[in-house]
Amino acid sequence: MATFPTLTTDLYPTRGAEEVLIGRKDPVVWSEPGTAGPFWAHELESYERDGFLPVDQLITPEEVAGYKAEMDRLIADPRTREDERSIVEPQSQEVRSVFEVHRISAVFARLAADPRVVGRARQILGSDVYVHQSRINVKPGFGASGFYWHSDFETWHAEDGLPQMRTVSVSIALTPNYVTNGGLMIMPGSHRTFLGCAGATPKDNYKKSLQMQDAGTPSDDALTKFASACGIKLFTGKAGSATWFDCNAMHGSGDNITPYPRSNVFLVFNSVRNRPEPPFAAPVRRPSFIASQDFTPLR
Repeated sequence: MATFPTLTTDLYPTRGAEEVLIGRKDPVVWSEPGTAGPFWAHELESYERDGFLPVDQLITPEEVAGYKAEMDRLIADPRTREDERSIVEPQSQEVRSVFEVHRISAVFARLAADPRVVGRARQILGSDVYVHQSRINVKPGFGASGFYWHSDFETWHAEDGLPQMRTVSVSIALTPNYVTNGGLMIMPGSHRTFLGCAGATPKDNYKKSLQMQDAGTPSDDALTKFASACGIKLFTGKAGSATWFDCNAMHGSGDNITPYPRSNVFLVFNSVRNRPEPPFAAPVRRPSFIASQDFTPLR
């Protein structure tokens, strides 16, 4: 397995006076070629090239039913709405996301540790991993708002202190993803360039950004350049499908004004060799239910 030097400087400055573009300084796939795991070699090659990889069926229809039932149970529980780990829609006041679900729910804890899931994360990151963040995203029909274009790593670097791009996310669909119900969009190849955003980070920025992002948002001009160079891929698929994507991939999703809900469970795995440092561009670290401080490897 490849070894990498300990960081002593900020490789990806952001939240300054102006936007900056920085070429990626880290690998995309960290494991050595031929490392055993659930992904085939050609799949890892595709992931390295594009910054994402869809999986047609990561979990079975029977498992989807169980996870969706657990999601519905959590959303219906009045204690969930009162919990600080829940984010509600500003307009409808309906639950939008519930964070740290792998700790709230034994059902989702089993999913995070499932070999089909964590095995792929280890294969991409080339090490043991822990859950940096988990959540369920509930996107009911008739007006659920989207997530604006962003790179997760920009926020995780600026506000959580993750030093390197050694983090991977998976979005597992619990309802069908159509072209019309606010699906995930990613700009292929955008993971190769870091966009350092302009503007300082307010204290407790997470309280606002999880409802409507402001700090860490790319400019229209930058997004136009990324889209022109990379294009945009919209992901569709049945419940049980999944999309793996790199932490620096530029992505977002639109509003869902159809009658058809789009809900998913979102798991973020970070390498145990990429432990967070003090935030690189924020006055305080985000709460542990958003950015875990428990670095215990998943087994």
